[in-house]
Amino acid sequence: MSQFLPHSFFDLHGWEHAAIFSPGQPVWAALGNIARYLEDWTQWDDTGEIPPGVHLLGDRIFLGAGCRIEPGAVLIGPVIIGAGAEIRTGAYVRQNVIVGEGAIVGAHSEVKSSVLLPGARAPHQAYVGDSILGRDVNLGAGTICSNVKNVGREVSFRHGAEVIHTGLRKLGAILGDGCKTGCNTVLNPGVLMGPGCVTYPNATLRGGFYPAATLVKVRQEQQLVELSRLRRDG
Repeated sequence: MSQFLPHSFFDLHGWEHAAIFSPGQPVWAALGNIARYLEDWTQWDDTGEIPPGVHLLGDRIFLGAGCRIEPGAVLIGPVIIGAGAEIRTGAYVRQNVIVGEGAIVGAHSEVKSSVLLPGARAPHQAYVGDSILGRDVNLGAGTICSNVKNVGREVSFRHGAEVIHTGLRKLGAILGDGCKTGCNTVLNPGVLMGPGCVTYPNATLRGGFYPAATLVKVRQEQQLVELSRLRRDG
């Protein structure tokens, strides 16, 4: 299952938090490592200046140099916000989150138990639950990374003839470096996309593996009807 190892999704070279990924373990195993990694983090006392109107709850919140936290944002520790990252107004960042350098959590976006690698962006009303966004990922407005099946079972998915069991009840999306989703994309639990994948707007993806550089298209049937005809026939 080498295609599911972290290096198949992300460039981790030089990233200070790369240790959350276990050698030889599938990429989703990192989600179970976040809490333990943050327990061992020792730089909580280096938190920078807290702007007025920002709500910090808990005593384990790290704000890197030059990060921008806008009024109305709520952060619940443990949370690491990397240097130069942006947390925009109304964002809700809660527990066991690592936001990499230069990443963006946008206005009214929610992130929980997730990792954003450097340059990842969830800029407009997104939900990112139990997910990992690679370098320079961009989530179109309204993208949902759903993390729990309605039936409450383990998140598993098919890969060819094989069923892959993740061992996780909560697993959102794993998006490799450079992936981009169209507006209002829904990624159902257990979506894994290799680097450089793109979705059309309004796409709904089932859990499963999408190889690198895959374009997921959505086709709609539209009808154009003259309003005068509707009034006449109605």
